[in-house]
Amino acid sequence: MELFLFTFAALFSVINPLGTLPIFVGLTQDDDLKSRKRAAFFTALNTFIILIISFFTGKYILSFFGISINSLRIAGGLIIVSSGFALLSGNFAKHKGLDKRVKDDAFQRDDVSLTPLAIPMLAGPGTISLLISYYESYHNSLQIITVVSALLVVCFIVFIMLRSAHFIVKWLGASGINAVSRIIGFIIIAIGIEYICGAVMTILGKI
Repeated sequence: MELFLFTFAALFSVINPLGTLPIFVGLTQDDDLKSRKRAAFFTALNTFIILIISFFTGKYILSFFGISINSLRIAGGLIIVSSGFALLSGNFAKHKGLDKRVKDDAFQRDDVSLTPLAIPMLAGPGTISLLISYYESYHNSLQIITVVSALLVVCFIVFIMLRSAHFIVKWLGASGINAVSRIIGFIIIAIGIEYICGAVMTILGKI
């Protein structure tokens, strides 16, 4: 249970579905309710598939490129920290690469569930590196099932939040989302720093 809660909290914070809600609302504002539900479902499903593939295959990708797990943790930690600062400064969408050109392209798409919503808004490099690190840290079957279960629950919550996105955004308002995002941003920064410190301590311990 402790591993489940720890993994759930870290994944939920780094995936940060709240930061995606205004973007989801903007991209689906002209859609009917059925289309919004469909977009929410496939966004959550695509996010789960991308992350579960990363979880199980990341180790072999690192091996192919000769990248150590500690290097990945430091790089991933830096990305996670930068995401947290982006939330604190209100530049989350820009940090994810969702500039005007990308937005214009997204509005012309029939389906936005894969990109830009699943990639890079939800299943970004920070989350992918976090899951690859978890696969290296948790080896036995029970631990792997626990991590996958936590990821599944997070993606289910992503679906519920996206499905209710228009209501949540209307209820919280821009100021409310901004306030909560700043709190989440602070937590994300702490996760990223902890991630980096753990890798650095491991490297120093080998010297």
